Amino acid sequence: MLTETFNQKLIARLKTDARFVDNAGEFIPAAAKECAWKLDTALIKLLLSEPECKAKFFTEIDGHWIFNYNAFITYLADKNFLATAYTRFRNKLGLNIDEKFLPERGEVALVWPYKDCVLEGGQTREEEKRTEVFFNELLAPDEINRLLAPKVFTNWKLHTHAGEQPVTGLKRADDGTIRENLLVKGNNLLALHSLKLQFRGKVKCVYIDPPYNTGGAADSFTYNNAFNHSTWLTFMRNRLEVAKELLRDDGMITVAINDAELFYLGVLLDEVFGRENKIGVLCIRHHPRGTTQSRFFSTVHEYALIYAKDAKRIQEDFRFETTDEIEEESFVRAREDATPDTRPSLYYPVFYNPTTQEITLKDGGKDFVKLLPMGKNGMRTWKLIRESFLAELNDGKIYVRKVGSEYKVYRKIVRKKNKAKTMWTHARYDANHHGTGLLKKMFDGRNVFSYPKSLYTVMDILKLTTDAGDIIVDFFAGSGTTGHAVVNLNRREGGKRQFILVEQLEEHVAVCKERLEKVFAQEPLNDATFLSCELMPYNAAFIERIQAARTSDELVALWREMARGGSFLNWYINPEVPEDAVEDFIAIGAIEKQRALLMELLDKNQLY
Repeated sequence: MLTETFNQKLIARLKTDARFVDNAGEFIPAAAKECAWKLDTALIKLLLSEPECKAKFFTEIDGHWIFNYNAFITYLADKNFLATAYTRFRNKLGLNIDEKFLPERGEVALVWPYKDCVLEGGQTREEEKRTEVFFNELLAPDEINRLLAPKVFTNWKLHTHAGEQPVTGLKRADDGTIRENLLVKGNNLLALHSLKLQFRGKVKCVYIDPPYNTGGAADSFTYNNAFNHSTWLTFMRNRLEVAKELLRDDGMITVAINDAELFYLGVLLDEVFGRENKIGVLCIRHHPRGTTQSRFFSTVHEYALIYAKDAKRIQEDFRFETTDEIEEESFVRAREDATPDTRPSLYYPVFYNPTTQEITLKDGGKDFVKLLPMGKNGMRTWKLIRESFLAELNDGKIYVRKVGSEYKVYRKIVRKKNKAKTMWTHARYDANHHGTGLLKKMFDGRNVFSYPKSLYTVMDILKLTTDAGDIIVDFFAGSGTTGHAVVNLNRREGGKRQFILVEQLEEHVAVCKERLEKVFAQEPLNDATFLSCELMPYNAAFIERIQAARTSDELVALWREMARGGSFLNWYINPEVPEDAVEDFIAIGAIEKQRALLMELLDKNQLY
């Protein structure tokens, strides 16, 4: 607790500025707070000149002292140099935003139970689920500091189209930033706070598809507590705040959501990023045939909310070019009613050498495949006359691709960039076809992930919000759609976008690895790589061993190891293991009950 001596010293120093003193010589807290909100230079210099004030109200970053005006204002407002800490907690706990209490803010704000808390919120397997611990930011700062302290990354692997390889080093930019595609296994809140040390202020785009909190069987947010809605808001707020720290000043975040939490998410994003930084809300038709899950309407769409870290840094000519295969890489074929007889100028053979990838309109010899414009119902004609075809071929706009056992001719169409629309209805956003169907095709018909996004939805959002060389983060990686989208954009545009994916579930991480290796194996990116790593387990290691144990003797041995200091136990657990307790443990009989008891001993907020 700060002493009265500091209060007196602070007041005396502030009173040296005439703006903060009334006619009777008394200190005016409101005047000082007003100057703090405006980042008044004279006030900042005044506070910096006093070492104790400097230590309390400033943060050092790379040799520069940054004024924490929220801490200063909170000290004046909350303490008022008189009120006790108990009074503050009793009257105001849970009702502040950015260290300012609601009466001090003239705006709409969300208030919910546990708003001033940090929730680790590990998305683990069913047997690992537990009643979550909410660490209050004012009452448990030490616990929060330990929880969010940087963690160790271990088990590094290099992944190529040929599989796993040993890691010999990390590619870095001139400023030391890691320039590797990364897949991180572990709790996303802890991983983000660890990644923050390396990537703070360097990420151009955060794209996330978080749990929608629908309460249905397909929803991945299924925590067992009475405040599910409040839990979700706390869970999201903690992660959005650290995501904002990762973003560059011109960075943007896109959050996919449906209508279950849409309105609350919008207000939450307003609070974290600022209402003035909302870029737009997209409505995406992801299920054209409609779903039957809703009681009243058949839902065909969902949303994507886009916010900037600083909207003033986003260029006004914010444009978007559709990345549709039908439009960008369309078949060079005329409409169905055109035939060689009706349009002879559009009928001519094209010759293609699969080895050299050479395209010509002259007979190239035995190594060349002869291609004719064929339609679904037989022979057709090209869209271009011979001279135009040659001109676009010379400009690099004509190319051949093997589809199945056939070779087909494609033409790149350059379209004028138009301002992005808020309604996305094209068939490429169909998640059933370009999400689930695509994934099944890649995994030989296996259903390895439920409800993946359409690859083209993510590709178009990334094309809208990033450029070549940018860093993209997705900390709800799921099946790895974001990584796949980044690779496809790099393949098409020749850029070097970098992805950082975070995922906790082992089975999802395995899908991400296999999917990305398959994508990298495709031409012309068979030299591309990514690195995988994981948060070093602490109690998580014991959880895995408890689950793997098959006998009571194994569980007793684990109990003894945990009690000797090898684990972090819940605060109410006596670490000693008397022999009569062991006998009682064995007497329980059912190994599943024994397993559940040991799981209960471990502090689940110290998994890493």
